Amino acid sequence: MKIIVDAFGGDNAPLEIIKGAVEAKNEFGFELILVGKKSTIEKVAAENGISLKDVVISDAPDVISMEDEAGSILKAKSESSMAVGLKLLAAGEGDAFVTAGNSGAIVVGATFLIKRIKGIKRPAFAPILPNTKGCFMLMDSGANVDCRPEMLQSFGIMASIYMEKVMGIKSPRVALANVGVEDHKGGELQQAAYKLLKSSPINFVGNVEGRDIPYDSCDVLVADGFSGNLIVKTYEGVAMALMDKIKGVFTKNVKTKLAAAMVLKEMKEMKKEFDYNEYGGAPIMGVSKPVFKAHGSANAKTIKNAIRLTMQYVSSNVIEEITKSLPNSIDINI
Repeated sequence: MKIIVDAFGGDNAPLEIIKGAVEAKNEFGFELILVGKKSTIEKVAAENGISLKDVVISDAPDVISMEDEAGSILKAKSESSMAVGLKLLAAGEGDAFVTAGNSGAIVVGATFLIKRIKGIKRPAFAPILPNTKGCFMLMDSGANVDCRPEMLQSFGIMASIYMEKVMGIKSPRVALANVGVEDHKGGELQQAAYKLLKSSPINFVGNVEGRDIPYDSCDVLVADGFSGNLIVKTYEGVAMALMDKIKGVFTKNVKTKLAAAMVLKEMKEMKKEFDYNEYGGAPIMGVSKPVFKAHGSANAKTIKNAIRLTMQYVSSNVIEEITKSLPNSIDINI
């Protein structure tokens, strides 16, 4: 398997990206292509004692920043590390592409350079998030602010296939994010999407309210990109705030510090469960080849886990399964 990694995508590039990619290569065993300014990659690796043995470097003179317009990947930044990496994937030079770069640019680039799966009009972000029993996939988490009901239907079908093939969950429970559990709740979008999801060949379990999301209410949570982005950002923010509060309690005085020492192992395990770095990021669902978007603040651990999930994505033939499922499920070109 050959994985292409954008060495200059994300806030901590290129060091953390290079470090995580090389660690993944050494542990998981795959062919690695790093894309970016070759001289800088070699210099950073040498300065930090990172061996680039058997690592292919594809030179890219430019970089897309987080402030750049999404469409710049097609013209002004067509020689950026992200654009070059996607072109390599499109040309069959690799099996998957991983980046922690500009979210808007990767959606535009994946859509126009890699192309969509037939029948899918809008790719979507699909991060894996933790809950009280394990994890669930949220789709869409921000790629499509405005959605139509048919798009939410396709999100549910694609995410269901991913969770079964990659995460090993048999007959994943698919739910719709809504303001109430009754089937008539929500606006026109949610009500129409509810009917389509209910008629789809998936295990649709109905609506889920925000307060029930962390409590193992579903394996796939379907939402429009606006709502999904609010959910994922609030989810991460509350988790971090809660951990800070708990840390404050345990470091308040000698008594609480002693109590903390007694449950340190369990607290570390809980923190790990709610650490987004453990899940790496999100696949860009709906494009014809595997593209994975890691968190913008990705460190080496995040990139390593993103690559691990990307390899599972490739080997599970998820895209082929989606391609086979959609024509029988959706009668119009969405």
